[in-house]
Amino acid sequence: MNTRKVRVRFAPSPTGPLHIGGVRTALFNYLFAKKNQGDFILRIEDTDQTRFVNGAEEYIIESLKWCGLKFDEGVNVGGKYGPYRQSERKDIYKQYAKKLLNSGHAYYAFDTAEELNAARKESEAKKQTFTYDAVTRKKMNNSLSLSNTEIESRLNNGISYVIRFKIPQNIDLEMNDIIRGKVTVNTNALDDKVLFKSDGMPTYHLANIVDDHLMEISHVIRGEEWLPSLPLHILLYKALGWENTMPEFAHLPLLLKPNGNGKLSKRDGDKLGFPVFPLEWKSPDGEIFSGYKEAGYFPDAFINMLAFLGWNPGTEKELFTLDELVDAFSFDRVGKSGSKFDPEKTKWYNHHYLIKKDDEELAKLFQKELITKNITVDITYVTKICGIVKERVNFVSELWEQAHFFFQAPVEFDAKTVKKRWKENTPAIIRDIKNIILGIEYFDASTAHDAIFKYIEAKELGTGQVMNALRLIIVGSSKGPDLFTIIELIGKEELLKRIDYALENIKR
Repeated sequence: MNTRKVRVRFAPSPTGPLHIGGVRTALFNYLFAKKNQGDFILRIEDTDQTRFVNGAEEYIIESLKWCGLKFDEGVNVGGKYGPYRQSERKDIYKQYAKKLLNSGHAYYAFDTAEELNAARKESEAKKQTFTYDAVTRKKMNNSLSLSNTEIESRLNNGISYVIRFKIPQNIDLEMNDIIRGKVTVNTNALDDKVLFKSDGMPTYHLANIVDDHLMEISHVIRGEEWLPSLPLHILLYKALGWENTMPEFAHLPLLLKPNGNGKLSKRDGDKLGFPVFPLEWKSPDGEIFSGYKEAGYFPDAFINMLAFLGWNPGTEKELFTLDELVDAFSFDRVGKSGSKFDPEKTKWYNHHYLIKKDDEELAKLFQKELITKNITVDITYVTKICGIVKERVNFVSELWEQAHFFFQAPVEFDAKTVKKRWKENTPAIIRDIKNIILGIEYFDASTAHDAIFKYIEAKELGTGQVMNALRLIIVGSSKGPDLFTIIELIGKEELLKRIDYALENIKR
């Protein structure tokens, strides 16, 4: 392992919203940095201007802020290694592209789009795939096949070109990945990637190598999809003379669809019934994609869930705060194979974080929904109710379904429950209970319970016969928490009103 200071970067491209796979990459970078008292950096890789999407950068920053992942340096934060937006570093990359040209590790390629298409068609005719590599580059329109005079003429006349990396032939390149161990690739399997584009911008490959070097990045932690780029990146470090300060690499396993068949994509979420973005995203053309925040998930539950996609602590414990994740995290517990996304497990996490929350904190969130229903009640009352029903829900938005009868008397009664629980003699029993309630001076759950059960025993009635009918009156159906807790909270006066309404309106 490197002995220098740990410095990691999360480097998204602003080509759209941040997928949860990207959030997980950011999280693992954060956990590793904080575990090792290192720096966590945000760099925006916007070299591909053709795919730039308005609002995407702001969305990325806002998403990570919601997740609680705080950067030590980067866009909107600053730091001595800036600027942290690649489009603002254009002039830096040009000098390194020239350095590679001068050392013979790169070359000018003047091939037009038509010439490249012709080469592809020629290969297809032979049932081959065209690759711009050590074999084909000799026949193409580049500074390796042209005379010096022709090269100078083209450059002086402003002929469009790209700069390609010259992959060395037939070398077994040994690489190490923290998660996967030793990986060996023969360079004959690689193509001469473009490093510098005709629009004057570097490609990802050159820009990220230069930036990682200049920003003194110690570890590159990224998704498995970048593993095929590792040989080129290592060759670039060697070609630029930076091999001794090259970062260590860790490629995280893929996030898979719930059925395990393929990578979880940006389009899968709403199609499969769950979000794949941290926040709601509205595309420039007006298409809306759901987000975890808007769906009612807590950010700490969301982060806890993501940590377990590809990593585990090696114990039975599943609920971790962010600080606990930092303490527990290590690459030894990160798997190599893809991790299936489980929407139901995500709800499980949110449920556990909800029930761990302080009742008053939940009440303040629930009260916002009550206000939309024109219900104004004291926070103390709402706090008590949240404490009673929170075990029954996964989201704050579900509290109303489980607690509406605390705030509103039923105006309709569940037909199945009426048929099953409201017998011919029920009205008479309920009138007796009304009289009992009227006679209770100090009204609470305990006194109501004792008085009603004394009546049931004296009349030799079935407990269920009485209690189920009473629940129907108070709640409107057969559901709900402890009946006497409800009775105490709604109070004597409200209970009597509900009894009178039921006696008038419940018909078999």
